Amino acid sequence: MAPLDANTALLIIDMQQGMNRPGLGRRNNPDAEQHMQALLAAWRQAQRPIVHIRHISRTPGSVFWPGQPGCEFQPALQPLAHEHVVEKNVPDAFAATGLERWLRTRSIQKLVIVGVITNNSVESTARSGGNLGFEVTVAADACYTFDQTDLSGRVWPAEDVHALSLSNLAMDYARVIGTPEILGAH
Repeated sequence: MAPLDANTALLIIDMQQGMNRPGLGRRNNPDAEQHMQALLAAWRQAQRPIVHIRHISRTPGSVFWPGQPGCEFQPALQPLAHEHVVEKNVPDAFAATGLERWLRTRSIQKLVIVGVITNNSVESTARSGGNLGFEVTVAADACYTFDQTDLSGRVWPAEDVHALSLSNLAMDYARVIGTPEILGAH
Protein backbone atom coordinates (compact mmCIF):
# COMPACT_ATOMS: atom_id res chain seq x y z
CA MET A 1 0.00 0.00 0.00
CA ALA A 2 1.26 3.48 -0.87
CA PRO A 3 1.80 5.96 1.96
CA LEU A 4 -1.37 7.64 3.14
CA ASP A 5 -2.02 11.29 2.40
CA ALA A 6 -1.69 13.58 5.39
CA ASN A 7 -5.40 14.31 5.18
CA THR A 8 -6.69 10.74 4.78
CA ALA A 9 -9.75 10.61 7.03
CA LEU A 10 -10.54 7.82 9.48
CA LEU A 11 -14.29 7.15 9.67
CA ILE A 12 -15.35 5.23 12.79
CA ILE A 13 -18.91 4.00 12.30
CA ASP A 14 -21.45 3.38 15.08
CA MET A 15 -19.06 2.37 17.84
CA GLN A 16 -21.70 3.09 20.45
CA GLN A 17 -22.47 1.32 23.69
CA GLY A 18 -25.59 -0.27 22.19
CA MET A 19 -23.39 -2.52 20.05
CA ASN A 20 -22.46 -4.44 23.20
CA ARG A 21 -26.03 -5.57 23.93
CA PRO A 22 -26.19 -9.38 24.19
CA GLY A 23 -29.51 -9.40 22.32
CA LEU A 24 -27.71 -8.58 19.08
CA GLY A 25 -26.37 -12.13 19.03
CA ARG A 26 -23.04 -13.78 18.32
CA ARG A 27 -20.45 -11.68 16.53
CA ASN A 28 -17.21 -12.29 14.69
CA ASN A 29 -13.83 -10.58 14.99
CA PRO A 30 -13.48 -10.20 18.78
CA ASP A 31 -10.30 -8.12 18.33
CA ALA A 32 -11.95 -5.48 16.13
CA GLU A 33 -12.03 -2.83 18.84
CA GLN A 34 -8.29 -3.22 19.49
CA HIS A 35 -7.61 -2.65 15.79
CA MET A 36 -9.92 0.38 15.78
CA GLN A 37 -8.10 1.79 18.81
CA ALA A 38 -4.70 1.27 17.12
CA LEU A 39 -5.87 3.13 14.02
CA LEU A 40 -7.44 5.89 16.11
CA ALA A 41 -4.21 6.33 18.10
CA ALA A 42 -2.15 6.50 14.89
CA TRP A 43 -4.52 9.06 13.35
CA ARG A 44 -4.42 11.19 16.48
CA GLN A 45 -0.63 11.04 16.66
CA ALA A 46 -0.34 12.06 12.99
CA GLN A 47 -3.05 14.72 13.42
CA ARG A 48 -5.07 13.32 10.53
CA PRO A 49 -8.82 13.99 10.26
CA ILE A 50 -11.10 11.71 12.28
CA VAL A 51 -14.86 11.42 11.88
CA HIS A 52 -16.93 9.63 14.52
CA ILE A 53 -20.28 8.54 13.13
CA ARG A 54 -23.17 7.98 15.51
CA HIS A 55 -26.46 6.32 14.59
CA ILE A 56 -29.52 7.98 16.10
CA SER A 57 -32.46 5.65 15.55
CA ARG A 58 -36.01 6.64 14.67
CA THR A 59 -37.27 3.26 15.93
CA PRO A 60 -38.36 3.08 19.59
CA GLY A 61 -36.63 0.21 21.37
CA SER A 62 -33.54 0.39 19.16
CA VAL A 63 -30.13 0.12 20.85
CA PHE A 64 -29.52 3.56 19.30
CA TRP A 65 -32.72 5.24 20.52
CA PRO A 66 -31.90 8.82 21.68
CA GLY A 67 -31.53 9.60 25.37
CA GLN A 68 -30.36 6.20 26.59
CA PRO A 69 -26.83 4.84 27.18
CA GLY A 70 -26.81 2.71 24.01
CA CYS A 71 -26.53 5.90 21.97
CA GLU A 72 -23.32 7.02 23.67
CA PHE A 73 -19.90 6.26 22.20
CA GLN A 74 -17.92 3.41 23.71
CA PRO A 75 -15.41 4.93 26.17
CA ALA A 76 -12.30 3.60 24.39
CA LEU A 77 -13.44 5.20 21.12
CA GLN A 78 -14.84 8.44 22.56
CA PRO A 79 -14.31 11.47 20.29
CA LEU A 80 -12.03 14.24 21.47
CA ALA A 81 -13.50 17.74 21.53
CA HIS A 82 -11.90 18.76 18.22
CA GLU A 83 -12.85 15.57 16.33
CA HIS A 84 -15.80 15.75 13.97
CA VAL A 85 -19.01 13.87 14.87
CA VAL A 86 -21.67 13.02 12.28
CA GLU A 87 -25.13 11.85 13.31
CA LYS A 88 -27.09 9.66 10.91
CA ASN A 89 -30.55 8.08 10.91
CA VAL A 90 -29.99 5.43 8.22
CA PRO A 91 -27.09 3.02 7.66
CA ASP A 92 -25.31 5.17 5.04
CA ALA A 93 -23.25 7.91 6.72
CA PHE A 94 -23.38 9.98 3.52
CA ALA A 95 -27.21 10.08 3.35
CA ALA A 96 -28.55 13.48 4.48
CA THR A 97 -25.67 14.14 6.92
CA GLY A 98 -23.36 16.70 5.35
CA LEU A 99 -20.44 14.24 5.53
CA GLU A 100 -19.57 14.57 1.85
CA ARG A 101 -19.51 18.37 2.06
CA TRP A 102 -17.36 18.25 5.22
CA LEU A 103 -14.82 16.00 3.47
CA ARG A 104 -14.76 17.94 0.18
CA THR A 105 -14.40 21.30 1.96
CA ARG A 106 -11.19 19.91 3.48
CA SER A 107 -9.99 18.41 0.16
CA ILE A 108 -10.15 14.92 1.65
CA GLN A 109 -10.17 12.27 -1.07
CA LYS A 110 -9.06 9.17 0.86
CA LEU A 111 -11.05 7.39 3.56
CA VAL A 112 -10.26 4.53 5.92
CA ILE A 113 -13.48 3.00 7.27
CA VAL A 114 -13.86 0.93 10.46
CA GLY A 115 -16.76 0.08 12.75
CA VAL A 116 -20.04 -1.78 12.65
CA ILE A 117 -22.02 -3.53 11.29
CA THR A 118 -19.88 -4.80 8.38
CA ASN A 119 -22.81 -5.74 6.13
CA ASN A 120 -24.94 -2.74 7.09
CA SER A 121 -23.54 0.68 7.96
CA VAL A 122 -19.92 -0.10 7.02
CA GLU A 123 -20.89 -1.57 3.65
CA SER A 124 -23.45 1.11 2.75
CA THR A 125 -21.08 3.94 3.69
CA ALA A 126 -18.16 2.38 1.79
CA ARG A 127 -20.36 1.84 -1.28
CA SER A 128 -21.52 5.46 -1.25
CA GLY A 129 -17.99 6.72 -0.68
CA GLY A 130 -16.73 4.73 -3.64
CA ASN A 131 -19.63 5.85 -5.81
CA LEU A 132 -18.95 9.48 -4.88
CA GLY A 133 -15.36 9.15 -6.08
CA PHE A 134 -13.53 8.82 -2.76
CA GLU A 135 -10.64 6.35 -2.52
CA VAL A 136 -12.04 4.05 0.15
CA THR A 137 -10.16 1.51 2.26
CA VAL A 138 -12.00 -0.77 4.68
CA ALA A 139 -10.00 -2.31 7.51
CA ALA A 140 -11.27 -5.89 7.46
CA ASP A 141 -10.04 -6.65 10.97
CA ALA A 142 -11.44 -3.41 12.44
CA CYS A 143 -15.10 -4.09 11.74
CA TYR A 144 -17.50 -6.87 12.67
CA THR A 145 -21.02 -8.18 12.30
CA PHE A 146 -23.42 -10.64 13.88
CA ASP A 147 -24.99 -13.94 12.83
CA GLN A 148 -27.74 -13.20 10.31
CA THR A 149 -30.94 -15.06 9.45
CA ASP A 150 -31.89 -14.91 5.78
CA LEU A 151 -35.43 -14.73 4.39
CA SER A 152 -35.72 -18.53 4.27
CA GLY A 153 -34.83 -18.80 7.98
CA ARG A 154 -31.28 -20.06 7.47
CA VAL A 155 -28.78 -18.69 10.00
CA TRP A 156 -25.50 -17.51 8.49
CA PRO A 157 -22.46 -17.32 10.78
CA ALA A 158 -21.11 -13.82 11.35
CA GLU A 159 -17.77 -14.88 9.83
CA ASP A 160 -19.50 -15.74 6.52
CA VAL A 161 -21.62 -12.57 6.51
CA HIS A 162 -18.48 -10.49 7.19
CA ALA A 163 -16.47 -12.22 4.45
CA LEU A 164 -19.19 -11.85 1.82
CA SER A 165 -19.79 -8.20 2.68
CA LEU A 166 -16.08 -7.40 2.37
CA SER A 167 -15.92 -9.35 -0.91
CA ASN A 168 -18.82 -7.27 -2.26
CA LEU A 169 -16.97 -4.09 -1.35
CA ALA A 170 -13.69 -5.26 -2.89
CA MET A 171 -15.34 -5.80 -6.27
CA ASP A 172 -16.02 -2.15 -7.07
CA TYR A 173 -16.13 0.14 -4.05
CA ALA A 174 -13.14 -0.17 -1.75
CA ARG A 175 -9.78 -1.71 -1.08
CA VAL A 176 -10.13 -4.22 1.75
CA ILE A 177 -6.99 -4.80 3.84
CA GLY A 178 -5.92 -5.28 7.45
CA THR A 179 -4.88 -2.82 10.10
CA PRO A 180 -1.15 -3.79 9.96
CA GLU A 181 -1.02 -2.93 6.26
CA ILE A 182 -2.78 0.41 6.86
CA LEU A 183 -0.45 1.26 9.73
CA GLY A 184 2.52 0.26 7.58
CA ALA A 185 1.50 2.90 5.06
CA HIS A 186 1.05 5.40 7.86
